[in-house]
Amino acid sequence: MELSARTTIIMRSGIRGVIAAMAMSGLRQATTSLNLVQSSPPKSVMEKLVPGLLDRLPGDQHPAALAVAHWSYGLGAGLAFGALPKRLRHRIWVGPLYGMVLLLGFHTTIAPVLGIDRRLTDWHEQLALVADHLLYGIVVAGFPMPHRD
Repeated sequence: MELSARTTIIMRSGIRGVIAAMAMSGLRQATTSLNLVQSSPPKSVMEKLVPGLLDRLPGDQHPAALAVAHWSYGLGAGLAFGALPKRLRHRIWVGPLYGMVLLLGFHTTIAPVLGIDRRLTDWHEQLALVADHLLYGIVVAGFPMPHRD
């Protein structure tokens, strides 16, 4: 069975989304180790969606569970990026903007719905979150060479 060109584009973007989330995870490890980010959004979401899950896992498995959850979200966001119209996906600025939209969506929708307190007062943390979401957008879009479908 041959996949349609549109399906191939969406799947390729989903894979880029996972890779982008992996890159974000690496950057997030650095920013949390430097105490720039106190509690990562994936950890906050997991604690609200599946209360007690991290408590039931051995401590050394927490990073892996959080990574898988984050990569899954990255997959979904990548698939959504691939579904954008071609004229948008090919614009060099759309990837970084897409990353910022994801961050804004977390702060304005996901966090309030789940009751996650994400005060926007610590500029170090906000700068770190902006940096890793810009990284996500750049990678998912294939910057500096956007998809050529």
